[in-house]
Amino acid sequence: MRYRFLSLCLGLLTLAAAPLAPAADAPLALDEVLRYADQPHPDLGVYEAQADLARAEQMLAESQDDFRVTLEAGLRGGHNSTYGDGFEPDHLARLNARKIIWDGGRTGLAGAAAGLESAARAGQLMDARTQRRLALMTRFFDVLMTDLQYAADTEFTAVAYVSWDNAKDRHQVGELSSVQLAEYEARYQETRLKRNDTLRKAREKRALLAAAMNRPDDLPSELADPEIKGNDRPLPEFKTLLATLETGNPRLLAHKQLLAASQKRQEAQRAENRPSLEFEAETATYSRASSTRDDLRAGLNLTWPLWQGQRVDARIAREQAQFQLLQAQYDRLQLDLRQALFETREEIALLLESERPAAQVNSVMRDWGLERARAEYELELKTNLGTSMAETQMARMRRKAVEYRLALAWERLAALLGRPCCETTPPSPLRGEGRGEGGK
Repeated sequence: MRYRFLSLCLGLLTLAAAPLAPAADAPLALDEVLRYADQPHPDLGVYEAQADLARAEQMLAESQDDFRVTLEAGLRGGHNSTYGDGFEPDHLARLNARKIIWDGGRTGLAGAAAGLESAARAGQLMDARTQRRLALMTRFFDVLMTDLQYAADTEFTAVAYVSWDNAKDRHQVGELSSVQLAEYEARYQETRLKRNDTLRKAREKRALLAAAMNRPDDLPSELADPEIKGNDRPLPEFKTLLATLETGNPRLLAHKQLLAASQKRQEAQRAENRPSLEFEAETATYSRASSTRDDLRAGLNLTWPLWQGQRVDARIAREQAQFQLLQAQYDRLQLDLRQALFETREEIALLLESERPAAQVNSVMRDWGLERARAEYELELKTNLGTSMAETQMARMRRKAVEYRLALAWERLAALLGRPCCETTPPSPLRGEGRGEGGK
């Protein structure tokens, strides 16, 4: 009985693990996955395009007071009745240079607004890279957890199969009824269904990880379990974290810059009613001489818009409405970030103070139970070794899940605070400690 049980378990484990057998390549490490956070991806491409667009708008706004040099040339003919000549050639070539000397501050304000917008988009791009890193970590840990669940389900399936196989022998000798045998088979089929469903999820999780890496056709086979060292750092108080969030969160800072850019645009719109002074210089040559034409000239041009209808007022009103929209979004963002910070800190505190100790005690209990089951199995007193092995696997999965969740929570906290390398506290008076695989 003992050897039959072991051979059946080993055979089922080997067959069940075959779909997830490791490939010839080295296991995929978390550090390697996180390198894809800066690689091309649709989620990142949107913010990169917005940042490029904002930089282009900044260049355009700052170039409005640059020199404008134009060359004009023409081959033509004409008739002048004053001189009584015939239809004569009147060719020309003209080089003109213009530059705005003063425009009431419009160009400077527009350039400042565009610069603030560009900085805001750059901050949003930085936050997008942080979110990409979080997404990659989440997908990576999802695969590891599904693999652990699959291993536990495989253990339970092996136990259910052996129980059903023994029940068939007992049914043949009349110890069990057909109804009881059907119950054993039903339990086996249920555990087998759960294991196969977990296997399906494992493939789905790998596809999601491959998509997050922007490699949808290259599903990873085996993942290396990361060594997480940064989960034991001290957890600061909420007020300390909130102060850091208000000054360091990249999304919040970017929105502040968008608000400042909107204010600068309003000022630039109000400056549209102010006069502007422009310097102009020109040199020209003509095929027909004339006393009204200058070969070389220079001067200052004053332009003062005395009446523009409702155009300027309409633009100001539109920008004011845009500012109010941005302000409402900023207020909403503040509330959302504060709530996210509160929930993240509470999750870390729960994991450190309750989840981790409970998982560790459960793991120790299951280890002792497995040792006792092995001893009883050797003495042929009981045959529950397979169940104990499966429960030990579940305890291991629970312990790993706590560490993975902690690593992700610390990484979310670092993203909220805008601190690189999981530095979750300000340099003074507190300082974050530890760097783990999940938070580099």
